[in-house]
Amino acid sequence: MLEMLGLTESAERTYRAMLAFPSLGVGGLAEHLGTDESGVRAALDELADLALLRPSSAEPGNLRAVSPDVGLAALLQQAETDVLHRQRQIEATRVAIRSITDEQSALRSREGVRRYEDVDAVRQRLEELAAGASTECVSLNPGSAQAPDAKQSSKPLNQLVLERGVAIRCVYQDSYRNDPNVVTYSRWLSGLGGQVRTTPTLPMLMVVVDRQVALLPLDPADSSRGAVEVVHIEVVAAIHALFEQVWRAATPLGVTALPDADGLEPFARELLEILAAGHTDEVAARKLGLSLRTVRRITASLMERLEARSRFQLGAHAARRGLL
Repeated sequence: MLEMLGLTESAERTYRAMLAFPSLGVGGLAEHLGTDESGVRAALDELADLALLRPSSAEPGNLRAVSPDVGLAALLQQAETDVLHRQRQIEATRVAIRSITDEQSALRSREGVRRYEDVDAVRQRLEELAAGASTECVSLNPGSAQAPDAKQSSKPLNQLVLERGVAIRCVYQDSYRNDPNVVTYSRWLSGLGGQVRTTPTLPMLMVVVDRQVALLPLDPADSSRGAVEVVHIEVVAAIHALFEQVWRAATPLGVTALPDADGLEPFARELLEILAAGHTDEVAARKLGLSLRTVRRITASLMERLEARSRFQLGAHAARRGLL
């Protein structure tokens, strides 16, 4: 109970016993407390260091417990002084942090764009942005963003963000509905109030915080090369609008995407669009986050369904039926 004043449980029990039974010596205290004399002596040393013991006038050579109105009150006053000093230090530190943050914000505002050249720098900036978020954090997460260590390291921060009432919305690719790591993470995030959707393809990795700051990859094909931070409000608004467009078309996690009016599933229609644009199976696999074997299997199924004997004929038949 008196730990905040510096007393251990043993010292407090000894102090209470001495107040209740002033005539007990070391042996009597040990017997009363059910401990050994060495433990009592250690407690007496502790009490003496805290000025809770004084020499007895009635029994020279012995010690008496100082009245709690005097001894404990003095310790409490010292504790209050220490707390006040600590609060002042914390406030001074808060002011210093705010000053540094304002300097960085002013620098970013003047520059408009800032580069982060490696993954560690990007993650550090994401942590800073999440810690300062007040309304929402939204993101598009293509295949390149699904490293298991990145998902695991973001958990504690995302939990704190959600507990502060900040909304989190994420979009992943449909192909990751079968990835155990992404599914587990998404279910965990949804359980805390975050929202997760999926879509066949994503334009690039992006994160937008409070509609004021956006992070984009320096190289859309390789997010490990770093990111660029944008704070121009008009540019950020355009990036956020792109997110909203993708979000509206995406399917909530846990809901199976239904075939459209033509009987095509979203990834199949997207594959048709990619192939009709002249891209190879390899490019289609990369865009959809699927294996090359899966893309070829879906393509063969589409050719059979549309009665096409070649890729060119597949595109022609799809266009004639209004599928493109």
